[in-house]
Amino acid sequence: MAGATRERERDLELLIPVAGGGGGGGGGIIADNGASNSKSSSTSSSPAAVISSSHHHTGGEAFSKVIRSWASKKFMSGCVILLPIAITFYITWGFIHFVDGFFSPIYNHLGINIFGLGFVTSITFIFLVGVFMSSWLGASVLTLGEWFIKKMPLVSYIYAASKQISAAISPDQTSNAFKEVAIIRHPRIGEYAFGFITSSVVLQRSVGDEELSCVYVPTNHLYLGDIFLVNSDDIIRPNLSVREGIEIVISGGMSVPQILTTVNSRTIQATRIGNFPAVKVQSGL
Repeated sequence: MAGATRERERDLELLIPVAGGGGGGGGGIIADNGASNSKSSSTSSSPAAVISSSHHHTGGEAFSKVIRSWASKKFMSGCVILLPIAITFYITWGFIHFVDGFFSPIYNHLGINIFGLGFVTSITFIFLVGVFMSSWLGASVLTLGEWFIKKMPLVSYIYAASKQISAAISPDQTSNAFKEVAIIRHPRIGEYAFGFITSSVVLQRSVGDEELSCVYVPTNHLYLGDIFLVNSDDIIRPNLSVREGIEIVISGGMSVPQILTTVNSRTIQATRIGNFPAVKVQSGL
């Protein structure tokens, strides 16, 4: 019994430090576990906070980008709408001032200060000039004036170029430089060029005569371009007036209709022969 008691006491002595140490160690372990849990919880909570803050910043930046894109689009839409209107009014206002300046000094000298009176007088004068030049006497005066202008070295070239440009848009179809709107196959198969028929040529060869049309293809608005002699049967004639063709060239093709219809060349062949001065070119081929 005594031996059993001593063994029990020895076991208790051994167990108490172990228990104390174990308890302390357990407490330390618990404390460490608590600290590690707090650290893990803090580390686990910090990425969530970072993600939430990043989501917040990303959402704000996306919203600001949408607002900026919307504002820029609306601003550009306003510019696109107002720019042609502003240019039209600016050019019209400048034209009114320019035309008004021809006769307004006369009215100012007479003591009549009415804005627009010189413009109305200029328009009336231009109309009367058109009426007068349409008569036989006006044509004679114009011919005499052109004869004097052609005798001047530099002025004659300027007048000839400006007369050709004005003749291109003349409402008189008999004197119109551009007879018809034409579409030719150029420069290769599958590609087409937009131009104007200016005259016709009859090419005489040993195998027979061939009717060619002189097609002017503008390359720099209406002032510069290339001239092609194309067989009349190979020309595509769209249902467009010369004035519509000039608008297409000046606008860079933006005013081209979405659908183009062609005109049968046989239906206008008699009119074309009557309007075009046929030039015969003899060839030995």
